Amino acid sequence: MEFNIQRQGRKWNRSEIEQKYRNLCPEKIELIEGRMFWTDEQRLNMLALLLENVGMDAAVRLGDPELWKQAIDERLREQEGKG
Repeated sequence: MEFNIQRQGRKWNRSEIEQKYRNLCPEKIELIEGRMFWTDEQRLNMLALLLENVGMDAAVRLGDPELWKQAIDERLREQEGKG
């Protein structure tokens, strides 16, 4: 599924609610062996849905800015290697 994650959070329109919320959100949040949800795919989907709503600017305020920078630098290197 495609996500539209921007710097600022945004509300979903009606079709996005149908497509994303109803199809990707689990009925309830479960903790399984210390992890939320059953699979990494479910965890990444939930993270992406939340990032669409709150935006990247809010997310980078969580955690160490240097670690965010390292992760971004690594992602850019990966993209350069594929290009």
